[in-house]
Amino acid sequence: MKEIEILGANHFETYSKTRVGCRGIVIEEGKLLVSREEVTDWWLIPGGGLEKDETLRECCVREILEETGYIVEPMEEFLIMNEYYEEYRYISYYFICKVVGKEEQHLTESEQKRGLVPAWVEIPFFVDIVSKHQEYAPINEEKRGSYLREYTAIKEYLNTVKC
Repeated sequence: MKEIEILGANHFETYSKTRVGCRGIVIEEGKLLVSREEVTDWWLIPGGGLEKDETLRECCVREILEETGYIVEPMEEFLIMNEYYEEYRYISYYFICKVVGKEEQHLTESEQKRGLVPAWVEIPFFVDIVSKHQEYAPINEEKRGSYLREYTAIKEYLNTVKC
């Protein structure tokens, strides 16, 4: 499994905090499942933080269900991404998943306020959006960083499935 490191422009020389999360690449009929924040027009591969006593696979399933309403089965862990911003090290485990059911979303109050909705999009459409990560450098380092992460992950996925 490949491991990639990304150093944010604002990273410290050493990190003192670590946050672990999981994200799922879910593709059906050539379309990618994404989470979109309608208020901010922010597009992401669904996923989020690992909870206490939770396995990585359980985290992936829970986060995708909460954000999108889709129940997935992680088929393969294919990528680990280490990102460094300020004093944080963010570790994201990416899984290739398949849909096995559907329920309602379980959004936090914050996610509701941001208008988080699931969307099935063409892969080139998503690649185009997140490939523009550097455009956000002067205005929003968090968005720049998340788009760089997602761009790197989707390109790795596309390289993996072509092999």
